[in-house]
Amino acid sequence: MRGGFCGVLITIFMAAVAGICNGDIAETLSPWTYVQSCPSAETSVKIITQTKVSQNPEFAPQLLRLHFHDCFVRGCDGSVLIDSTPGNEAEKDAPPNLTLRGFEVIDEIKATLEEECPGIVSCADILALAARDAVSYQYKWDLWTVLTGRKDGRISRAQEALENLPSPFSNFDTLKQNFANKGLNVVDLVTLSGGHTIGVSHCAPVVPRLYNFTGNGGIDPSLDPAYAAFLKKICPPNYNPATVLGMDPGSVLSFDSHYYYIVKQHKGLFESDAALLDNPESSNLVDRFENLQVWLDYFAVSTQKMSEIQSGDAGEIRKNCRVVNPN
Repeated sequence: MRGGFCGVLITIFMAAVAGICNGDIAETLSPWTYVQSCPSAETSVKIITQTKVSQNPEFAPQLLRLHFHDCFVRGCDGSVLIDSTPGNEAEKDAPPNLTLRGFEVIDEIKATLEEECPGIVSCADILALAARDAVSYQYKWDLWTVLTGRKDGRISRAQEALENLPSPFSNFDTLKQNFANKGLNVVDLVTLSGGHTIGVSHCAPVVPRLYNFTGNGGIDPSLDPAYAAFLKKICPPNYNPATVLGMDPGSVLSFDSHYYYIVKQHKGLFESDAALLDNPESSNLVDRFENLQVWLDYFAVSTQKMSEIQSGDAGEIRKNCRVVNPN
């Protein structure tokens, strides 16, 4: 497995260098950003992140989700980390983000790096590195390369999260367009959906599939009936909003390709999971990604593509990841 993965890392690295030479969006990102200005940066991020994951494995899916939700709104600029103010409702308080967790890990890393290298390492880079390090802890090596050099955004709006984040209720065409809007294709869509192999969700995005989905009281016909019956026991019509559901039953804390197996069994938790079977290209990719090595290789490429999405706005290096710097 590792041989093929290393080949992908070389491909990613060469693409990044080519981007720098060609002057496209990748020119601001580099694997050497902090080599001289803060040589301990990436090591400190990894030590703190993986210590946290070793103590609580739930931090792995939480940090990965934080990174994804950051990148799909204004690019990967750490704007999801900003707190709301009396005059502005920030991204983290938008309905799709109310269940985001892991902010305290980023806070701890930032505080440490501000002691080591004040004003050098961006919150956006910390989040990108922490997401990789959290998921990689299971494998004991880096699953993908993280280029650094991002700046922190100064704008965070809840409405933009609502407008940009992929919805668990989306059909395939909507998902495809949503990803295309970020420069990502169908391969990236199916690959990154595999992130649902770890972590939990809640009843709210699932209940519409279980009760009156068809308008006559039926369940979503794309959902396995036995699995739907199981979900109904956990999520009755008057469900508890705090109830949690594993997105990949039997593999909730293992970063593996089991997700694609359950999608093929019509046991994907969300409508957006089931939608991957509604298109010939995406359905074929679901079949291919049951192979763990194949999926990990593709995930490395697609995650790096996603992590290089930028807004193009001038940014800053926040002193506190939750608050923009004073003017």
